[in-house]
Amino acid sequence: METEERQRFAELAKAVADHRDQQAFADIFDYFAPRLKSWLLRRKMSSSEAEELVQDVMTVVWHKAALYDPARSSLSTWIFRIARNRQIDLARRANTRRLDESDPTLLPLPEESPDDLVSNDERDQRVRMALNELPEEQRNLLRSAFFIGQSHSQIAEETGLPLGTVKSRIRLAFTKLRRILEDDRD
Repeated sequence: METEERQRFAELAKAVADHRDQQAFADIFDYFAPRLKSWLLRRKMSSSEAEELVQDVMTVVWHKAALYDPARSSLSTWIFRIARNRQIDLARRANTRRLDESDPTLLPLPEESPDDLVSNDERDQRVRMALNELPEEQRNLLRSAFFIGQSHSQIAEETGLPLGTVKSRIRLAFTKLRRILEDDRD
């Protein structure tokens, strides 16, 4: 890029940064958008992805023109660096979105046998009965933590108990619950 042209684009960027000059931005857009799209197409992006990325990059140019420093690089270098970084970000996001179809956590659970269903119902009934044997305060703490899903801090705030007390009483409730269930089994 010639020095004269480089200076002109630096001035256009300054006009965008300082005055939100729409004509200056239009000149920058008209010059760089087709070049960016062509460059992205050569980098194996689809036409629609490239157009979307160009729009994204030019939006960054509009909003962050004040960050451009003509002493460090040409406007062209700055814009293409933004495009490169955005393209890398897109590729990273695309890689993290891919699902492994063989991942066991994504597969449906096998159907339970009738014996398992009966066994599970019996277990659930034993746990409910054991919960009913706990003091009301402990039962309420367990209900808040594990059925409602509140954090210990939320429970402490709601009950007015110190956080350490909430934690120790939940631990105590589990110990009693375990003892009740073990006695039940024997």
